[in-house]
Amino acid sequence: MALAAQGFTRSRPASVSARHVHRVMDRLGVLQIDSVNVFARSHYLPLFSRLGSYDPALLDRIFLSRTTHYVEYLAHEATFIPVEDWPLWQFRMDDFRRRWSDGDSWMSANARTLRWVQDELRTRGPLRPADLREDAPRERGTWWDWDDVKVALEHMWRTGDVAISGRRGFERTYALAEQVIPDGIRSQKIPRADAIRELVRRAARSSGVATQADLADYYRLRDRAAVSQAIAELVDAGELVPVAVRGWERAGRAVPSWRHRDAVLPRRVDAAAVLTPFDPVVWFRDRALRVFELDYRIEIYVPADRRRYGYYSLPVLVGDRIVARVDLKADRAASTLRVQSAWWEPQARPEDAAAIAIELALAASWQGLEHVSVSGWGDAADSLHRALSALGGTTVARHLHPRENGG
Repeated sequence: MALAAQGFTRSRPASVSARHVHRVMDRLGVLQIDSVNVFARSHYLPLFSRLGSYDPALLDRIFLSRTTHYVEYLAHEATFIPVEDWPLWQFRMDDFRRRWSDGDSWMSANARTLRWVQDELRTRGPLRPADLREDAPRERGTWWDWDDVKVALEHMWRTGDVAISGRRGFERTYALAEQVIPDGIRSQKIPRADAIRELVRRAARSSGVATQADLADYYRLRDRAAVSQAIAELVDAGELVPVAVRGWERAGRAVPSWRHRDAVLPRRVDAAAVLTPFDPVVWFRDRALRVFELDYRIEIYVPADRRRYGYYSLPVLVGDRIVARVDLKADRAASTLRVQSAWWEPQARPEDAAAIAIELALAASWQGLEHVSVSGWGDAADSLHRALSALGGTTVARHLHPRENGG
């Protein structure tokens, strides 16, 4: 049910169009943004996982250029959201504004910086931070503290005074909210309780089956009482159905859980996909452990000699199981997808190597890489190398990971 709710029971299209992208977004609700670009930036991967190979320029055109469809906000972490959802987040914007309203806050202490940035955006329209830096006023022969200008933009984005109007490369372009969000959308007023109830409803639809913690985490809703009230109202309305899930127990008792009324139990799941760490399927680590027995942490900030699985290991889905994790790196100079490490998960089966090999070959092709090379680090590395070699059509090699040299 969870995978069906996330779109993994739909066949991948032969050719991906904007219509397919919007359909995925309708299921996910949000697309989390991340800057790490070892293999591919995170926001490109959920579409690849569900749709297969597509032109990344399609995502750039839909999400990163100035668009009427999507805008960025903190709807989980930094995410793309449908522009019409902007009013749903007014309660979060108001929370930020209240938090920073006292006289000791950064916004109070830097009111002059905020006014100057707002005036520049009002006069000149959407700007990159670098554009503001070039024209920042001088005081006593020095620039204003550049960090203050950047912080001002981020504060005003959180309070909804500023919106992201697009990106150039990966650099944000900022504008006043009225320059980005249509007046008819921006003028809508949604009471806090109504917004939270709607977000819980959407989280349930995107989750299929969920606990209260799952529903709260999907949109990072911190008000437990409000989430609990929203669940009760959605149960009364027949949109959520209380269920007991085998294996979801705490202290010997079933964890209260709910199924969205539209959730379906598919006969089978035939998907195979490499997932980003920020895919909704696995982004809440407690749920990943509970649903898939995946004990998952990102090791980017772990010292290299203490990493167990690799710098940026990606979970691999085969059928309805998370069966492996692979640490991928795009070596563009050598036109090679490097599998830096590969590890089996407890639910793996011997035949899974073939399905993973197909996905890795597809991932290399999607990124315009001609070769695949597999290190010897990890208990799945040899099996994946053999499966890739058996495919044909892809040049497959081996390389040593620094860990294999004692590095």
